[in-house]
Amino acid sequence: MSNRPFNVQMFFFALDEIRINRKLSWKEVASEAGVSASTLTRIGQGKRPDVDGLAALAQWGSLDVNKFTGTSIRRTPANTMTEISALLRADSRLKDRDAELLEAMIKSAYQTMRKRDGAEET
Repeated sequence: MSNRPFNVQMFFFALDEIRINRKLSWKEVASEAGVSASTLTRIGQGKRPDVDGLAALAQWGSLDVNKFTGTSIRRTPANTMTEISALLRADSRLKDRDAELLEAMIKSAYQTMRKRDGAEET
């Protein structure tokens, strides 16, 4: 069995994004997901949730927990931009041109940072 650590911080950020989009308080998230407020506090502090809490929160947020484990977190630069592009274009709140503009801005910033950090450009 391989050791695939769970990235609690990424999971918490994903929950927070969902919470913000749904205009909910953390107390409301706990209630809707069927977890204790202390579970959310612990996750926010970087502590791993118990299995039942993780399952409840993943179900509440329609999150695939595999996206927060081991190698699935490590992405190649090409994968990162491909995923960002796909997500922007799939967002029904964005017009096509707006998604294209956001993609161009993100790609430019991404390439600038990679050059600055001495990484290969993709």
